[in-house]
Amino acid sequence: MKLQVIGDPVLHSKSPIIQGAMLAALGLDDITYTAHVVRRGELPQYLAWARKHGVAGFNATMPHKEDLIPLLDGIDPAARAVGAVNTVVLRDGRAIGHSTDGPGFAAALEHELRAKPRGLTVTLLGAGGAAKAVALALAQAGAARVYVCNRTLSRAEELCALDASGCLVPAGFDAESLAQCAARSALLVNCTSLGMEGCPGQFGDFSFLDALPGGAAVYDLIYHPAETRLLAQARRRGLEGRNGLSMLIWQGVLALEHFLDRPLDREKMADAAADALAHY
Repeated sequence: MKLQVIGDPVLHSKSPIIQGAMLAALGLDDITYTAHVVRRGELPQYLAWARKHGVAGFNATMPHKEDLIPLLDGIDPAARAVGAVNTVVLRDGRAIGHSTDGPGFAAALEHELRAKPRGLTVTLLGAGGAAKAVALALAQAGAARVYVCNRTLSRAEELCALDASGCLVPAGFDAESLAQCAARSALLVNCTSLGMEGCPGQFGDFSFLDALPGGAAVYDLIYHPAETRLLAQARRRGLEGRNGLSMLIWQGVLALEHFLDRPLDREKMADAAADALAHY
């Protein structure tokens, strides 16, 4: 059985380490998981190749999460709501898409920060694909309020319109707007690329962190570098902070359940993946 992760770039991906550790913990040595470069526009050819060569499923990263949708035979409701897939199962001649990013974030939040989404007020930075998955997962899990802060307000408004519960509220990205939202929040989540290794963008002002109440936490979806400037600034202020590696692990656990078509001991799988990454 063959499993893969596709994208461009993708050879830096930690998914083969994560999935390899979990497969080893399950004693499934006959299943391989490898990274495969697929450039934009090559998805139809890749899908034909995957079917022909016995690929049973794959994870997808940039730039394919949205482009895959019209090529699939089916898509689960969570992925349809987000408008993107990160997990595709090839079974019985059909390609079915799933999204494990949002549920993976919710699981990471609970296990890493001991925080349950229900009743939580959150300031969320960004309105792209990752922000959409996280915001909708928080809304579906019963968050009280999620302030979606984005430089282009119309994009934040478009994201918030996807949720009928009314808990998603669009907001600006200027210092005053960020501070006002942060002051009401127990959690701040960065879903932008600001601070990512190799990306030129950085936060110019961290004063909004001063508005967070005592006991608040900061979660940065970025995991390369392991400590972004945002996390460093949060910890300097005595705030608890986590990077996105735990989300990567948990979304991988959920993806493997789809690939194997059975429930797993999720905590055992997450521990195996975390241990492998710690020794990588």
